[in-house]
Amino acid sequence: MILHDIILVRAPKTTEMSKKKQMLTLYFSGTGNTKYIAELFSRKMGASCISIEAEANFVQEIQAHKTIAFCYPIYGSRVPRNMREFVAKYMSDLNGKKIIIFVTQMLFSGDGARVFTDMFWDDSIEVIYAEHFKMPNNVSNILIFREPSRKKIQKYLINAEEKMSEVCNDIRKGIVKKRGFSFFSQILGNMQGKSWQGNSREIYPGSTSIEFKAQTGVKIRKNCIACNHCVNNCPVFNLANVRGKITQRGNCIVCYRCVNQCPKRAITVMMLNIRPRWQYKGVTAAVSDHLHK
Repeated sequence: MILHDIILVRAPKTTEMSKKKQMLTLYFSGTGNTKYIAELFSRKMGASCISIEAEANFVQEIQAHKTIAFCYPIYGSRVPRNMREFVAKYMSDLNGKKIIIFVTQMLFSGDGARVFTDMFWDDSIEVIYAEHFKMPNNVSNILIFREPSRKKIQKYLINAEEKMSEVCNDIRKGIVKKRGFSFFSQILGNMQGKSWQGNSREIYPGSTSIEFKAQTGVKIRKNCIACNHCVNNCPVFNLANVRGKITQRGNCIVCYRCVNQCPKRAITVMMLNIRPRWQYKGVTAAVSDHLHK
């Protein structure tokens, strides 16, 4: 059992947070889990919701909102590199904003939400809420991680719905909770985070880190038909079609989108040349079933 994982304080009941359209949700989602959480929160709070992959005027969007909710999947107890790069690009525009942090995780990420704040100078932002959401496994080419059943996915969604309702009620009441901000959580996060990225304050991974080595870890199998689906959907433009052959550019962030969407299961990542036995198609089908019950 993990103790003291949440830091809880009570803020004044009357807050700007209760006003609709005062919030903006910015998210990155590799295979759909984080998108679900971002859109769920945005619907409940009446917030604008934009993927960091979208073609949008982010300077204008950030400046127009007083509170920004950031949503991302946690990789090795660290923020995905493309989200780190996004934050670095718009750092000056985020200065002085109220920040909400939502992390999606498969198991326990330690201080997955807290490490987001390592990118900022002290007091440059005000974190008013941070929470972790357990979501279905999407790692489909490592044998110890099993394919989630539809029933299990629906259970995750029901739990997420209940937790998000509590979160939104807290925010409306001005209650501040910070999951993963305790010293104990930080120790647990660093146990894997340092190996994955290195220094959490750095935008780019250390040269000895797993994240750095994984950048060139994409493997294209011989049964690839060069359909360009992976090329068109990679969030960091890591893949290209060169004279009818898919090649990598050494920029993989290990989001597993290509692994799970390739129609021939011809792509693997993470330096493991193991063909996935199954593919994670996201929560869409399960969401539809849940909503029509």
